[in-house]
Amino acid sequence: MAIERLHYFPLLLLLSCVLSQAQASKTTAAASPGWADKGLQLAEGGRCTEALAALRKAGAEPLHQDMRRRVGLATIRCAMTLDKRDLVLDALKSLNRDFPNDPEVLYISTHAYSDLATRESVDLARKAPDSSQAHEMQAEALEAQGKWEEAAKEYRLILERYPDLRGIHYRLGRLLLSQPNPPADMAEQAQKQFEAELKIDPSNAGAEYVLGEMARQAGQWPEAIQHFSRATELDAGFGDAFLGLGNALLSAKRFADAIPPLQTAVKLESRNPGAHYSLATALARAGHKEEAEKEFAIHRQITQKGAGEQGATPQNPN
Repeated sequence: MAIERLHYFPLLLLLSCVLSQAQASKTTAAASPGWADKGLQLAEGGRCTEALAALRKAGAEPLHQDMRRRVGLATIRCAMTLDKRDLVLDALKSLNRDFPNDPEVLYISTHAYSDLATRESVDLARKAPDSSQAHEMQAEALEAQGKWEEAAKEYRLILERYPDLRGIHYRLGRLLLSQPNPPADMAEQAQKQFEAELKIDPSNAGAEYVLGEMARQAGQWPEAIQHFSRATELDAGFGDAFLGLGNALLSAKRFADAIPPLQTAVKLESRNPGAHYSLATALARAGHKEEAEKEFAIHRQITQKGAGEQGATPQNPN
């Protein structure tokens, strides 16, 4: 028996050595994942072309979580440097999927998406400067800067060249209503733009909604109800349109008719205190006292919570 054990001893020793070497190799691989380390070093040295090649190969390696994050961030930085937009988007998608709450990932994502948008807009202006899209982008930029007259000129220029283009009359009408200290006839001008939009695009729920709101403010309840109703038919998820319709019906004293659209508004915008208040009012006027009290209670709860959160917000001492 002792002799038999001696025969087995070299085999056991060999097996032990093999296992030890395999474990050592595994540990070394985990601690130093080849392509990932190389790619990171190249990226830090500003050699982004070589770095990207290595970092892409690192994706096939069994990287631990922190290394995957570092590889992803380095990939975005180098891909942005080389204007490899597809690689940027792929890396952003992976990082935001794997690290959705990481501050650095969120930070670099904000800058990357902003930079990508800027580069695309530059491409548009360079490659198609006279296109309707280029002029529309210019108008949007002017509007964001509060340059109302310049923006309106851009929108009108588009309409001169492309009179049947969808969305431009709507944008122009919205711009006219947004201007501070507008002239007396501005509402009339805006209304004409929304009506012109609907002639080109009868499916524009936004134009119907604004016309409904303008009619409501003028006390024209039948017209308001018509436009709001049309907006809800065009867009079943348009919470403000359902709320506008319900409020217009309330103002027309059609309390029972106001309940269904207001119930829909509450479902779509459950944290909107105004929707709950309007629904409570319609229910109370229609004789549904118990249901009305529940909605009034919800309205109070949301309003009080909002006031509490506002009061708890630190104020700037300056």
